[in-house]
Amino acid sequence: MDWKTLQGLLSGVNKYSTAFGRIWLSVVFVFRVLVYVVAAERVWGDEQKDFDCNTKQPGCTNVCYDHYFPISHIRLWALQLIFVTCPSLLVIMHVAYREDRERKNREKNGDNCPKLYSNTGKKHGGLWWTYLLTLFFKLTIEITFLYLLHKMWDSFDLPRLVKCANLDPCPNIVDCYIARPTEKKVFTYFMVGASAICIVLTVCEIFYLIFKRVVRSLHKWKKNAAKHSVSYKNYSVGSWSCPPTCLDRPQRKGGDSWASEP
Repeated sequence: MDWKTLQGLLSGVNKYSTAFGRIWLSVVFVFRVLVYVVAAERVWGDEQKDFDCNTKQPGCTNVCYDHYFPISHIRLWALQLIFVTCPSLLVIMHVAYREDRERKNREKNGDNCPKLYSNTGKKHGGLWWTYLLTLFFKLTIEITFLYLLHKMWDSFDLPRLVKCANLDPCPNIVDCYIARPTEKKVFTYFMVGASAICIVLTVCEIFYLIFKRVVRSLHKWKKNAAKHSVSYKNYSVGSWSCPPTCLDRPQRKGGDSWASEP
């Protein structure tokens, strides 16, 4: 994927996002993707090569490294960025589906035919639910990866020294040293902080969408209630008001009026 294609996708996601969604996209692209590409990859480099143990036992270093680093930070973050950005493409696909339906409708019924959607990019109906679903997907993915990172490395900590014990083929207890642990710890905290900010923004966007939907529904309900109330009043006045002709006394047989009766 080249930069032009990536720019097109980001523009599409940004076009149909709320203010919180645009901030989220900026945080992901600037504070996570660029930091990952420019700095984090260089800091980690070849981790296994720089993982030193005080033993010459063949295979011991590899076993110790695999025990303490079942998956590399850098690869875990790469998976996280891929999974967390993919749900946003569902919104673009839904809008493309709407635009395709509009195009087929014009081809079938002519350019002057009524539109199926007032605005294909407006978050109403099914598109609103699609957008909300993508937010829950992103929130679940962010929390899951943070949990995995915390579970694999206790409190996101990277100690200078790790001890391998009861691991074949290592003899007794073996001391192993991580390269550049402080620098890696700083980047780990930075990426965790950026992920936490994205979680907060996603939660805010979910509440914003639901609140806006509730307010719109209440406004629509009040408008319809007021409209029905006015219609009922007009109907009542029209039903019970008596035109001038109804005030005329009916005539008896023979032409005598009821008014002549004492």
